[in-house]
Amino acid sequence: MSQQAIPAVFMRGGTSKAIMVQARDLPTERDAWAPLFTGMMGTPDPYGRQLDGMGGGVSSLSKVCIIAPSEHPDADVDYTFAQVMIKEARVDYRGNCGNMSSAVGPFAIDEGLVKASGDTATVRIFNTNTQKIIHSTFALKDGRARYDGDLAIPGVSGQGSPIKLDFVQPGGASTGKLLPTGQVRDTLDIPGLGVIEVSMVDAANAAVFVRAQDVGLTGLELPDELEARPDMLTLLNEIRIRASVKMGIAPDFESARQITIVPFVCIVSPPTDNPTLSGETVPAGDIDLVARVISNGQPHRALPLTVSLCTAVAARITGTLAAEALSPSASDGPLRLGMPSGILTVGAEVARENDAWVARAGSFYRTARRLFDGRVWVP
Repeated sequence: MSQQAIPAVFMRGGTSKAIMVQARDLPTERDAWAPLFTGMMGTPDPYGRQLDGMGGGVSSLSKVCIIAPSEHPDADVDYTFAQVMIKEARVDYRGNCGNMSSAVGPFAIDEGLVKASGDTATVRIFNTNTQKIIHSTFALKDGRARYDGDLAIPGVSGQGSPIKLDFVQPGGASTGKLLPTGQVRDTLDIPGLGVIEVSMVDAANAAVFVRAQDVGLTGLELPDELEARPDMLTLLNEIRIRASVKMGIAPDFESARQITIVPFVCIVSPPTDNPTLSGETVPAGDIDLVARVISNGQPHRALPLTVSLCTAVAARITGTLAAEALSPSASDGPLRLGMPSGILTVGAEVARENDAWVARAGSFYRTARRLFDGRVWVP
């Protein structure tokens, strides 16, 4: 079997990992990218483990980020995110990965795509998937990104240097509208369940919000519990499919079945003592809202960063299911989202302007680390 080598860097960004490549090292035609990316990851794999590639058998570990100098007037680099399916030979470009966004700025500095000096740098990133701008601010040491620090984030062992991500005007990233249907609540008719209320919001990535109790869940289930219930995953996927059509992401149900990255399904419930994957329980008093997310058909072990932003934005829009689940004692500042790996704190600036809801900005702190660089071999 002949193979080709492509220069690459392997990085962790937040609670995800991805192969980072420069666009200059890929074919000019994007249609030629998918066979390369599936080959890198070991896809398709009917066993779901991606042992013959760099993937890790879960959606958060089956990703590729493509970086290039930007011609956008407000950006330094372009960042294209590719979600590589695990069991199918397919790559989805319809959404962004917020966690991997935290690795883009350090990558750009370390690879010489952006020049910086001093103790800190801010890299302006244009995400081509969502057509949105992200500002990444982080520490430098000797002209390169600094990775050592004292920030710990839920779902990642150890500590690292803080990376601040500011999502600028994140509304309408997937559909062009913060509220794709114009409503804070809608109904969907779900096979095997009936008519349920949902909220469909699009900020950083599109998501459909459902009450845990409406789908027969407590909202506190951990990923393994949900994975052991294929009937529940099928039900949640039907919700995703119907929301996709109603939000205008897909024209029909069959097309929606092929667009698996958006909308995400977010299951919300009011603050309750929240069990975590580490075996600890987060007290209800430390939480503003409990969330569980289905990402590419899999229960997420943390929270996708973009969906966390979307959740915080939705919780600030009066009348949504996320706002309904929000603790009455929640402050006007950043929101504390209870999730399988602990608490994720998200800042979201939302306002009413001209009788319409507007998402002005959202912000997070993440960590990232460069794991190795060299060449990735592709069959």
